[in-house]
Amino acid sequence: MTDGKGQGMATLIVTGGSRGIGAAVARLGARRGYAVVVNYTADEAAAQATVRAIREAGGTAEAIRGDVADEADVRALFDAAERLGPLSALVNSAGIIGPYGRLDAADAAGVRRLMDINVVGTILCCQEAVRRLSTRHGGPGGAIVNLSSIAADLGAANEYVAYAASKGAVDSLTIGLAREVAREGIRVNAVRPGLIDTDIQVIPGVGNRLDTLAPASPMGRAGTVDEVAELVLWLLSDAASYVTGALMNVSGGR
Repeated sequence: MTDGKGQGMATLIVTGGSRGIGAAVARLGARRGYAVVVNYTADEAAAQATVRAIREAGGTAEAIRGDVADEADVRALFDAAERLGPLSALVNSAGIIGPYGRLDAADAAGVRRLMDINVVGTILCCQEAVRRLSTRHGGPGGAIVNLSSIAADLGAANEYVAYAASKGAVDSLTIGLAREVAREGIRVNAVRPGLIDTDIQVIPGVGNRLDTLAPASPMGRAGTVDEVAELVLWLLSDAASYVTGALMNVSGGR
C-alpha cells in the first residue's frame, strides 16, 4: 500500500482525485503536508499521473480505485486511507454532469447514475468519514469539503437541470451535516465552482461552453482548478476553524 513515508502523516481522501479540480486539490493537499489518497473509478492512468506528480514533488500519495456510489467500495477506500496514515480530511470531488440538454429529453438511467454519484456517493463518503472522525465515535475530529456548484443557484436551464438539482442536494447535505456534527470535532463546508477550465466543459457535438459563457461572466474569464483548490485547502486548515456549514462560491461573480 505504501512505502512507509506517509506513516504518521495526516491523510486526506480526495474522491474523483484523478482529474480536474480533484487532481488540483490532491496536488495542493500534498504540498500542504497531507498524505493523499487519490480516488478514481475508471481512469487509472490519470490517477497514477496525479500520484506520480505528487511523489516527484516530494509528497506521499496512493491511487485507490472505488465507486463512491458503492457502499463496500467506500468502506474499502477509507480502510486503505487509514493504512496510509491517520485520517484527517475528506474532499468529495467525485461527480458527473449527467445528460446534457433539456430535462424532458434526459433518459432515466442517466439521471439515476447522476444522482447515485453526485448525491448518494457524497452521502456515503460523508457517513464513513463521520464514523471515523467524530469524537462521538472515538475519533479525532477533522474536516469535510463537498464540491457543489453555482449551478445549484442558477438552475442550468437547457443544459444541466438534473445536475443543478444534484448540487442543490449537496448544499442541503452540507448545511445539515455541519450542524449535526459541529460539537463532534468535524467541520463540513461546500465549495461551489462556477465556470472552471476543465474538460467537462467540452460537450460532444456542442463544443466548449467556456468559449461563449466565460467572456460574458462578470470577471470576463473562466476560473482555474488551482483557484478552486486554494479555497478547499483553506477550508480544511485551522485558519478556517470557526467556519462550518458554509457554501462558498468560486464563480467570478457569476
